[in-house]
Amino acid sequence: MSDQPPSESSTPATHGKNNQKEIVIVTGISGAGKASALRAFEDLGFHAVDNLPLELLRDFAGLVEKSQDIESAAIVIDVREGPTLDRLPEILESVKMILPTRVVFLDAQDAVLVRRYSETRRPHPLRISDTVWRSIVEERQLLDPIRNVADTLIDTSNFNVHELRADIQQRFGQEDQASNRLLVSCLSFGFKNGVPLDADMVFDVRFLPNPHFVPEFRKKTGKDPRVAEYVRSFPQTMEFLGRVTDLMFYLLPHYVHEGKSYLTVAFGCTGGQHRSVMMAEDMAVRLRDAGYQVKAIHRDIPRGE
Repeated sequence: MSDQPPSESSTPATHGKNNQKEIVIVTGISGAGKASALRAFEDLGFHAVDNLPLELLRDFAGLVEKSQDIESAAIVIDVREGPTLDRLPEILESVKMILPTRVVFLDAQDAVLVRRYSETRRPHPLRISDTVWRSIVEERQLLDPIRNVADTLIDTSNFNVHELRADIQQRFGQEDQASNRLLVSCLSFGFKNGVPLDADMVFDVRFLPNPHFVPEFRKKTGKDPRVAEYVRSFPQTMEFLGRVTDLMFYLLPHYVHEGKSYLTVAFGCTGGQHRSVMMAEDMAVRLRDAGYQVKAIHRDIPRGE
């Protein structure tokens, strides 16, 4: 997946019918898909701006706040900004005094980034090293302070352009996303495909019996009621769910009080097909029943299942 614009266009969706204005800063590692993410925000009705000079960010926020036409804006700010980039955390504080502001940081595994640059034959924007690999390392060092203040981190290692768009729409497309409520993403994944970079908490459920070894379940996923019931049939499953639920009920009010907007709780099994999927689904139900805003996301099962 590259940051080059795709050939097709899409019809913008209506965003934020609750009329609360906001700004989303899209940033992250070059090659992780910032341009694709920006187009996804534009599809959701955000006013999209690429590479706005950092010194203009406060003025732009003031314009959005007063505008009758612009409800929300998504702005890409990255290493192209140059030496002033290290002032972003400081400037963000003043921007947040004007409008609710969130930072979305896109990342991907180094090997994936190198492959993407090789496929597109594009130079790294830093161009300060003989190798793309070294440029990526230096870019990570430059962006580390920004990564630390990000509200949400999206790992695009396993996404193509269309999957990234779907992920953005899933995370930000609901009408109440502009509110200050905490959104909890219950994410399933397979360890064989790598630990998701955007996970705030990771629970390893490979200690549970694996439905993969039951022939009738092998080609199904944890969303299948029979597979889910099979995993639930073991006492350690329900004990684990109870303990994690208690932990979440303890932690979430503190995150809400802190003002955190997004929390990703990841459950991992070997392939990301059965046990982790069932866990993410069940945890999403429990948290939703408790009044939290929750989405279940399954990284490693086919889209649409």
